[in-house]
Amino acid sequence: MLKMRLLSGFVVILFLLAFAMAGGDPLLVALCVVSLIGLFEFYRVMGIESTILGFIGYGATILHYWGIREKVFLYHENLFFFLMIMLCLLLGAYVFTYPKFHMENVMAALFGIAYISLMLSCVYLLRMLPGGESLLWVVFIASWGSDTCAYCAGSLFGKHKLVPILSPKKTIEGAVGGVMGSLMITLLYSLYLRQQMDFSLRHILFLMAIAGVGSLVSMIGDLAASAIKRNYDVKDFGTILPGHGGIIDRFDSVILVAPLVYFLSLYLIK
Repeated sequence: MLKMRLLSGFVVILFLLAFAMAGGDPLLVALCVVSLIGLFEFYRVMGIESTILGFIGYGATILHYWGIREKVFLYHENLFFFLMIMLCLLLGAYVFTYPKFHMENVMAALFGIAYISLMLSCVYLLRMLPGGESLLWVVFIASWGSDTCAYCAGSLFGKHKLVPILSPKKTIEGAVGGVMGSLMITLLYSLYLRQQMDFSLRHILFLMAIAGVGSLVSMIGDLAASAIKRNYDVKDFGTILPGHGGIIDRFDSVILVAPLVYFLSLYLIK
């Protein structure tokens, strides 16, 4: 199992490297596909994956990524309008198929669009910022890099449980180690980029701050996914990634970290 986990993790990293470096349409299409798979996994747990509510969610995902490409539905422009239209469609399906669905099904359908499709699309938005190819790796440092450091610190020094009811193995010491590790990796990464991107000390400190906050948010993302799985009594969201589970199981921290890094980079890195 460990071999399979390492192998599938390595394949995911290569996948990300290829599309992140390419940027543009290849990255956009890849993220759209990943979002659709993740949305299907989420909807399957909610029991609406093959219903009209699910298909509205899939259509909304495709429309959202098309809108980003055509500069129609961006976070800071027409996102509210986009969500309003999706809510109207979902409520319409709820009304005209009544009593097939419950209100929580409608809320789950809308939540899935926001939680997975909209938030993962920030990976593309970040990549397309000036210097985005370099800034994008802060997302993975703050999520997966932090997770690795937290695991090592927790294994060595962990004594006090963080949220034992959700994740018995996570400790406060591990969380601190994750944040510190994220800061150190980002510092080394920033120093490496300093000449290439003409980074000042201010830029480096901003990137470290973003990575530190991102590390904390990544833990929330990981624990939130665990809470959802416990609520619905499932072990993993899917099986597409051997040793890891589904797309959401692998990207649960990235889902929350990507929007954070995007917005902070947009307004702080000038």
